[in-house]
Amino acid sequence: MNIGSTVPYTRQLRGLRVLIVDDNHEDRMLLLDFLGQQGCRVYVADDGHDGYRKAQTVLPELILMDIAMPVCDGLVACRRIKADPATRAIPLIFLTAAALPHERVEGLTAGAIDYVTKPFDFEEVRLRLSIHLKSGPEANSDTVLPDAHPNGTSNTLDTVLVRAARKLLLAHLDDTPELAALAQAVGTNSRRLNLAFKRCVGVTVFDFLREERMKEARRLLSETSLDVQSIAKALGYGSGANFSTAFRERFGQSPRHLRRTPEMSA
Repeated sequence: MNIGSTVPYTRQLRGLRVLIVDDNHEDRMLLLDFLGQQGCRVYVADDGHDGYRKAQTVLPELILMDIAMPVCDGLVACRRIKADPATRAIPLIFLTAAALPHERVEGLTAGAIDYVTKPFDFEEVRLRLSIHLKSGPEANSDTVLPDAHPNGTSNTLDTVLVRAARKLLLAHLDDTPELAALAQAVGTNSRRLNLAFKRCVGVTVFDFLREERMKEARRLLSETSLDVQSIAKALGYGSGANFSTAFRERFGQSPRHLRRTPEMSA
């Protein structure tokens, strides 16, 4: 296929380091051949775990990743890549046949910048790669977590797991997943995720979530006019009474009393 530079604002792809992550051999080879013709330096991986490891090693300038893969799917791998300081700025485009809006939203929320649908239209592939590369690296807007707990036992994987899980928890304080589901969403198990939290932030996942809910509760009470029942619902509590009890245990006074004494500190 002869594809020239027909759009003046797009970047030429020659020399670009691209990582393709796809369990379908035929799809991998189609992209490998096409991108090779564009002068790209192409690396391949056949599942999410392999893709995450190669992203750390190769540090490509762009990642093309399938979503539906065995062992470790694209969403899990994307969350890890975006939680790792070494790889989080790499633009990631999902490859998928999925067309449902909620599936696309889930992928974009995980950190992808775009989708390319299967079967491939190679002119679309070229244009999407060029346009996104023109935009430059993604900004890092997440809160920085320490690389290790003061006891020095944390490691890079711990930090990646905590960052990825933290993003999911804070996005859904009203309906947080069970620990097993949360661990699966970031590519690990419950015990390993709890261990990562203890090493990085000194508490379990449950204790971290409880504290974040209380911090958000105090903010909402101080900065909004929402009633206590609405705040309780927004933070995932089954009733206003349960919320008030948890708030009193944490801060030593009721939510309503806080509104009369807004100068209270943690």
